[in-house]
Amino acid sequence: MTTTGTRDPGLQPERTRLAWRRTTLACTVVALLAVRQALHSESAGTGVLAVALSLLAWVGFLAVAHRRVTGMGTARPAPLSPRHALTAAACTVALAVFAAVTLF
Repeated sequence: MTTTGTRDPGLQPERTRLAWRRTTLACTVVALLAVRQALHSESAGTGVLAVALSLLAWVGFLAVAHRRVTGMGTARPAPLSPRHALTAAACTVALAVFAAVTLF
Protein backbone atom coordinates (compact mmCIF):
# COMPACT_ATOMS: atom_id res chain seq x y z
CA MET A 1 0.00 0.00 0.00
CA THR A 2 1.29 3.43 -0.84
CA THR A 3 0.95 6.33 1.49
CA THR A 4 -0.11 9.64 0.13
CA GLY A 5 1.94 12.39 1.66
CA THR A 6 1.64 16.05 1.14
CA ARG A 7 3.29 17.26 -2.00
CA ASP A 8 6.07 19.78 -1.59
CA PRO A 9 5.36 22.39 -4.27
CA GLY A 10 8.89 23.77 -4.03
CA LEU A 11 10.69 20.70 -5.33
CA GLN A 12 9.52 20.73 -8.95
CA PRO A 13 10.36 24.40 -9.57
CA GLU A 14 13.77 23.84 -7.98
CA ARG A 15 14.50 20.88 -10.27
CA THR A 16 13.35 22.88 -13.28
CA ARG A 17 15.50 25.84 -12.26
CA LEU A 18 18.53 23.56 -11.93
CA ALA A 19 17.80 22.00 -15.33
CA TRP A 20 17.71 25.43 -16.94
CA ARG A 21 21.03 26.30 -15.29
CA ARG A 22 22.63 23.07 -16.56
CA THR A 23 21.33 23.73 -20.06
CA THR A 24 22.64 27.30 -19.94
CA LEU A 25 26.04 25.99 -18.87
CA ALA A 26 26.04 23.52 -21.77
CA CYS A 27 25.16 26.30 -24.23
CA THR A 28 27.98 28.40 -22.80
CA VAL A 29 30.45 25.57 -23.34
CA VAL A 30 29.25 25.12 -26.93
CA ALA A 31 29.65 28.84 -27.63
CA LEU A 32 33.15 28.86 -26.14
CA LEU A 33 34.15 25.80 -28.15
CA ALA A 34 32.88 27.51 -31.29
CA VAL A 35 35.07 30.52 -30.54
CA ARG A 36 38.05 28.26 -29.91
CA GLN A 37 37.47 26.34 -33.13
CA ALA A 38 37.13 29.54 -35.15
CA LEU A 39 40.40 30.89 -33.75
CA HIS A 40 42.26 27.75 -34.84
CA SER A 41 40.48 27.44 -38.20
CA GLU A 42 41.93 28.35 -41.58
CA SER A 43 38.69 29.82 -42.95
CA ALA A 44 38.59 33.18 -41.20
CA GLY A 45 35.49 34.68 -42.83
CA THR A 46 33.14 31.75 -42.36
CA GLY A 47 34.47 31.01 -38.89
CA VAL A 48 34.03 34.58 -37.68
CA LEU A 49 30.50 34.73 -39.06
CA ALA A 50 29.61 31.39 -37.43
CA VAL A 51 31.06 32.54 -34.11
CA ALA A 52 29.15 35.82 -34.27
CA LEU A 53 25.90 33.99 -34.99
CA SER A 54 26.69 31.44 -32.26
CA LEU A 55 27.18 34.22 -29.74
CA LEU A 56 23.94 35.84 -30.85
CA ALA A 57 22.08 32.53 -30.39
CA TRP A 58 23.79 32.06 -27.03
CA VAL A 59 22.68 35.51 -25.82
CA GLY A 60 19.13 34.75 -27.00
CA PHE A 61 19.12 31.48 -25.07
CA LEU A 62 20.52 33.23 -21.99
CA ALA A 63 17.69 35.76 -22.13
CA VAL A 64 15.03 33.04 -22.27
CA ALA A 65 16.74 30.97 -19.56
CA HIS A 66 17.14 33.96 -17.26
CA ARG A 67 13.48 34.88 -17.67
CA ARG A 68 12.47 31.29 -16.94
CA VAL A 69 14.74 30.87 -13.91
CA THR A 70 13.55 34.11 -12.34
CA GLY A 71 9.95 33.10 -13.03
CA MET A 72 10.44 29.83 -11.17
CA GLY A 73 10.73 31.61 -7.83
CA THR A 74 7.15 30.85 -6.80
CA ALA A 75 5.55 27.61 -5.71
CA ARG A 76 3.23 27.68 -8.75
CA PRO A 77 5.22 29.25 -11.57
CA ALA A 78 3.54 30.20 -14.81
CA PRO A 79 4.06 27.75 -17.66
CA LEU A 80 6.66 28.52 -20.30
CA SER A 81 5.04 30.50 -23.08
CA PRO A 82 5.09 28.98 -26.57
CA ARG A 83 7.09 31.96 -27.84
CA HIS A 84 9.82 31.44 -25.25
CA ALA A 85 9.85 27.69 -25.83
CA LEU A 86 10.23 28.25 -29.57
CA THR A 87 13.01 30.78 -28.98
CA ALA A 88 14.91 28.39 -26.70
CA ALA A 89 14.54 25.54 -29.22
CA ALA A 90 15.58 27.76 -32.14
CA CYS A 91 18.65 29.00 -30.27
CA THR A 92 19.64 25.43 -29.42
CA VAL A 93 19.28 24.28 -33.03
CA ALA A 94 21.14 27.38 -34.25
CA LEU A 95 24.03 26.66 -31.88
CA ALA A 96 24.25 23.12 -33.23
CA VAL A 97 24.21 24.32 -36.84
CA PHE A 98 26.81 27.01 -36.24
CA ALA A 99 29.01 24.54 -34.38
CA ALA A 100 28.81 22.18 -37.37
CA VAL A 101 29.74 25.04 -39.71
CA THR A 102 32.83 25.92 -37.68
CA LEU A 103 34.02 22.30 -37.83
CA PHE A 104 34.11 22.24 -41.63
